[in-house]
Amino acid sequence: MEAGGSTVPAAARAMALFEIFAREKRELTKSEVARLLDIPESSSSDLLNTLHELGYVSRTATTRRFYPTGRLLATATAISENDPLSAFGAEASGLLAQRSGETASCAVLTGDRIKIVAVSQGGHRLRYVVEVGDTFTINGTAIGKALLSRLDDHDLGRLLRLKPLPRLTENTKTNPRELEEEVRKHRELGWFRSVDEGTVGVSSFAVSGSVGDEVVGLGIIGPSDRIQADEDRLLKVVLEVRDTVFGRGA
Repeated sequence: MEAGGSTVPAAARAMALFEIFAREKRELTKSEVARLLDIPESSSSDLLNTLHELGYVSRTATTRRFYPTGRLLATATAISENDPLSAFGAEASGLLAQRSGETASCAVLTGDRIKIVAVSQGGHRLRYVVEVGDTFTINGTAIGKALLSRLDDHDLGRLLRLKPLPRLTENTKTNPRELEEEVRKHRELGWFRSVDEGTVGVSSFAVSGSVGDEVVGLGIIGPSDRIQADEDRLLKVVLEVRDTVFGRGA
């Protein structure tokens, strides 16, 4: 196992060990661990003994084989109860709302709909109201298009053809091919927009990126007249926040 950059070899080995247990689904000896991790048996012994002392692996009394205990699951469960996606969404949408002045939200793709996971209200008296837990169709919002852009072309085409796309306004795209073309075009641009497509008089800009293994959409939404009158500044803000929260090249 090669260490690169700031990688800590011992930490990488520990995580690789648990992945091996998940794959093998059986108890392992020190020699087997050494072979599977491609490390000296002395290093395998040190690693397993340390994890055993910490309570993350158990050891049989007679065969001296090792297997993970429930402590790893308990730790992961405790971490998941404080959903990191919600924390990320709150921070990202808060930053976007502060800089843009418009309502900002984060969303994920759930089946053929998007689900809002975080919202920060804009500073204008007249603003679009959206709540955490709200769901929307994939073809009526900029965030929906941004999330679609993260699918490969095969999955994109399949999802858009699972069932007829609903027409929400006169501007809603319901032809899968037209929507595919728009998503591919803006995938290259790195941003997405919706003008009166989900609700008459409402427009949005959105981008997307990854938080761990989860693809997340981030965007602003507001009255079309105000969004279009300030679209150059708003698009610049959205792209700047994208680079800040997802990293450049997201």
